[in-house]
Amino acid sequence: MTRAIVIRTAGTNCDEELIRAFDLAGAAADPVHLERVIADPGVLESADLIGFPGGFSYGDDIASGRVFAAKVRASLYPALRGAVDRGACIIGVCNGFQVLVQAGLLPGPDAGEAWPETPAEPVVTLTENESARFIDRWIGVEVDEASPCVWTRGLGGSGDGMVLPIAHAEGRFVAPNGLAVQLASTGRVALRYRENVNGSEGAIAGICDTSGRVFGLMPHPERYLSWDRHPISTRLESEAITGVTPGLRMFQNAVEAVSGVASA
Repeated sequence: MTRAIVIRTAGTNCDEELIRAFDLAGAAADPVHLERVIADPGVLESADLIGFPGGFSYGDDIASGRVFAAKVRASLYPALRGAVDRGACIIGVCNGFQVLVQAGLLPGPDAGEAWPETPAEPVVTLTENESARFIDRWIGVEVDEASPCVWTRGLGGSGDGMVLPIAHAEGRFVAPNGLAVQLASTGRVALRYRENVNGSEGAIAGICDTSGRVFGLMPHPERYLSWDRHPISTRLESEAITGVTPGLRMFQNAVEAVSGVASA
C-alpha cells in the first residue's frame, strides 16, 4: 500500500488534518517526529509521500519555519533529495511551504539539472503579509494547467469550488530579479490567488519543482476534504458538489502519481 509520512515537530498543529487527507486519498499515513527522522533518516526510504504540515513550528522563533528548515537542511536534505530522485512526492503546506523554500527544496533545480549534493541557498521567501496582519479566510485560487505539478493536475476547471482556506501572517511570496517570471515560464508556478490578499509577487500561492512532485503552497487543501467545509456549501448547486473536493483531489493525484511509479 502507498505509504505517507507526515513530519511533525513542536508547534505544528495541522499534522492530523494532513494525515487524514492522505488516508482519505488511499495512502497509509503515519506521523513521525522530526527528531526521530533526524536520528534515522532511513525511515524516509519507505515513504512514497512526505508531508510537511502547517502550524507554528518552534513558535516561529526567528522567522516562520526557520528552525524547522535549519534542522532539515542540516540533517535530512540527502534523504529528501533521494526521495525525490526515486519519484516520491513531497508537499509543504503553509508553515511547511516556508520550510521547503528555506531548506533548499523549492523551487528546485532547473529542468535537466540534477539536485545539488548540498542544499541550495534559498532564492525565494515567504515573508510578512503586505497588510502586516494575520489573514484567516477562504479565497479563490487558480491552477496553471500548463504546470507539471502532479498535485494540482486536472483542477484547472473546478469553477466556484476552487477555493481554499488560508491562515497566515507571513505568506507573501517574494522572488528577486524577475525570478517569479522565470518560475512561471518553466511551469513552476502551480497556483495563484484570484484576489492577491497578501501582496505576493504575481499573486503566487504555490510553486513546484520542475518534476511537479515537490509542491509548496500557503492555502490549506487538507482543510477542504468534504463539501460541507465550503464556506457557502448550502448555496452551491447540486451539480457543483458531486465527486471529491479540490482539496482531496490534490492528495488523490499524488497517490495516483506514486502508484504509477511503483507499478512502472
